[in-house]
Amino acid sequence: MELLRTDRLLIRSWTTSDDDLARLADLYSRPEVLRWLSGPPSGGVAALVERWEQVHQADRRAGCWAVQPLSGGPVAGTLLFKPLPNGVGEFEVGWHLHPDSWGHGYATEAAAAVVQHAFEDGLPEVYAVVRPGNERSVAVCTRLGMSPLGRTTRWYGVDCEAFRLIAPDVVD
Repeated sequence: MELLRTDRLLIRSWTTSDDDLARLADLYSRPEVLRWLSGPPSGGVAALVERWEQVHQADRRAGCWAVQPLSGGPVAGTLLFKPLPNGVGEFEVGWHLHPDSWGHGYATEAAAAVVQHAFEDGLPEVYAVVRPGNERSVAVCTRLGMSPLGRTTRWYGVDCEAFRLIAPDVVD
């Protein structure tokens, strides 16, 4: 299922195709990716795709999608847009890109498109949470125009830097 298209990217559902599962397995086995996450996916990558589909079924605004460069080549990574755990309706945008796709602007481009889509659907604000020291993700938040809110353990029970972007038509 295609969610969005930008000038350079297709944002689509992950599938259980051999290519998608192999790319997910590679992405979520990389130490340079896992150091910023809570660990590898439990139950394997096919189960991960199923859980992500359940997230989308529970709330059609939410999902964890493949970021596919239109120029060809492998999927760049995952774009997440989902309710924050233990929250009160806040939505999080996040990205997990394969190291071979870092430095191309894919995270910023994909996140900006999904956030714009959410704002057009009436969501008043979007959050991002970043592990301390993850300067690449902090830079994406900055490029998106997000405001830093400081450190919190509120949503994930671990120390994270929180960022927020308010929809242009919402007065803070």
